[in-house]
This record gives sequence, structure tokens and C-alpha cells, in this order.
Amino acid sequence: MKKYILLLVAMFPSLNALAQFGVSADTITLGQSAAFSGPAKDLGVEMRDGALLAFNEFNRQGGAHGRKIKLISYDDGYEPDRAVANTKKLINDDKVFALFGAVGTPTSKAVLPIFTETKVPYFGAFSGAELLRSPFNRYIFNVRASYYDETERIVEHLISLGRDKIGVLYQNDAYGQAGLAGVERALRKRKLEIAVKATIERNSSEVSAAVKQMNATGPQAVVMIGAYDGIAAFVKAMKQAGSNTEFHNVSFVGSISLAKALGADGAGVAISQVVPSPFDQTVPVVKEYQRLMKAAGKTSYSFTSLEGYIAARVFIEGLKRTGKNLTREGFIDALEGMRNVNLDGFHIAFSPQNHQASTFVDMTMIARDGRFVR
Repeated sequence: MKKYILLLVAMFPSLNALAQFGVSADTITLGQSAAFSGPAKDLGVEMRDGALLAFNEFNRQGGAHGRKIKLISYDDGYEPDRAVANTKKLINDDKVFALFGAVGTPTSKAVLPIFTETKVPYFGAFSGAELLRSPFNRYIFNVRASYYDETERIVEHLISLGRDKIGVLYQNDAYGQAGLAGVERALRKRKLEIAVKATIERNSSEVSAAVKQMNATGPQAVVMIGAYDGIAAFVKAMKQAGSNTEFHNVSFVGSISLAKALGADGAGVAISQVVPSPFDQTVPVVKEYQRLMKAAGKTSYSFTSLEGYIAARVFIEGLKRTGKNLTREGFIDALEGMRNVNLDGFHIAFSPQNHQASTFVDMTMIARDGRFVR
């Protein structure tokens, strides 16, 4: 029997390659390392839930040439060392075709050498960091706009309102540094500098030192680069200390979770978004997202789960264009051929020189009743 199997592999080497790369006759296996526990768990859960809406619907419709998508998800708690262990397991043991929907910049930075060396596509990470965009990497595909795009829009908005004394609260890791660099870049463009900087630690809500440092300078506005738990603690403490500053976040914060954590203190807090409002049914992709959410028994719409859904839809479009002979390199080539694609009202474009599908950024604010308004 063993000789017979070896003979088959020798005669049909492509079958062996497909098995190694997460593709069988009826399955395409993807891997995800994200936070499903800890202070940032809502981000991973919502990203996965949104992606599964699209993947499950795709599977119900027959998949790609009879192959259905299987997503293996492991919890990294938003910690780099756990993300590294998960990624190695997904590539070496689970033999995934691609890595999908990772959450976070510090985790992505830690695993970048691993998937690059093994030439495994890293698709749709929930991060706007420049390290996933420059230098160019053939195996990284971003769907969302970058933190440079988001912070440029935030600074542009603040300057238009006459706010030129701007502080930055940033997470003390690669994510925080990425957002800080974006704000510095946007202000430099306008011949301005950051008025005050303060840091918080990842997965922490200890903000007393940051509040003291920020209030000593009294900026007109603070751009915040962190996850919802620590940001909520900071905003509440600032308001309790009597601050009248304006608060702005980039999208990674987890908008719905932040609004819930802030409660009444959330009124007026602004957040940049890289997908349309998950409540706006006038956008076709949002209408379909809501339909699938309801069908799955879920009614808690969020920007993060919508991003997961859109990222999965883009991935599926790439699969369709690759054809029946599915390989990693062929998939990458197919993605690079996706120019000016209208995905039910969300416009995307890749090329051999550009692996960022969208630069869409919108500005939202938490209203007094907890809703999000533009």
C-alpha cells in the first residue's frame, strides 16, 4: 500500500502540493490568529463573525469549483508571542492555504517573517499599519485603508475646525507607533507638531500617568491610538479630571465596544471608519451583510464585523478569479488583476504594485443616545 501511495504522488505531484497548501478536492483551509480573549476580544470575535457570514454563504452556494472554505481560528489574546505560536501551527500543522483576518499590528509584526519566508498569503488583517504596506510584500493583501489615511483625515478635520494644539495618546507598541507616525506625518504636512504625547500599555486600562501628562498641557484635541478598553478608561478619567478636550480615535479601537464601555461619557467622541456604516442599508454591501446577520440570528451590527464580511467577500472574489487550478501564486496573480472592482458599493482595486484594496475613510461620532452619526 505504501509503495502504491508513493507511486501516485510521483505520478500526480500537484495532488501532493494541493494537500500541503490547504487545498483538497472539496475544501480550502484558511487560518486565523486573533484575540478571542482578553481586553481586545471583541475585535477578534467580530472580525471572525463577519467573515463567517460571507464564507458560509459562499459555501451554501457551492463554493469555488466545488471547494468550500474552512476557517481555523486560534486565540492569541492580542499578544505577539501567542500569535507566533498560532501562525507556526497553522502553517506547519494545519497546512493552511492562506492566513486571513488577523487582528492587530504588534501581532502582525511578529509573524511577518514567518509567512513571508513560507510564502503564505496574509490577507485582510485588521490593521492599518505601514509595516504591512511598506516595503511592498507580495504575500500581504490589505483590504482596509491605512492608519496614514485615517490620521490624515482626522488631522484635516481638526485643522478645519481651528484645532491646531493636538495631543496623541498611543499604545506602547507597534500599533501605537504606527498611529503616532501617521499623526506626525499629517501635522508635518501642515508645518505643525504634536503638542503632547502620552502612552498606555497594550491590554491595560491603567491611564493615570497618561491623564496627568495630557492635562498638564491641555490640548484642544487628542488623537487616540489604542483598543477600546484602555481608551474608554482614558476618556472617562480625562472627563473626571475636568478636561474639555475633544477625543478622536482611529478605527481599530472597536467602535461599538468603545461606545458601550463609555456609556454617557461617549457623547462627542469621534472615530474614523474604513468601512461604511453597518446601519446604512442604502449601501448594497451593508444591506446584504444585515440580511446574513439576521439569518444567522445576530442583530448587533458593528463596523468590525462588517469589515470582516467585506474582507471575506474580497477574498472570495479572488478565489473565483483564480480558477479551478488553485495555487497560492495563482491566487496572488488573480488578486493583482482585480482593478476597479465594485463590490456592492464598496470599491476595491489591487495591482502588482499595490496590495491595498481601499483608501475609504469616513468620520463618525458617538451621539448622546449611543448611536453613530457622521
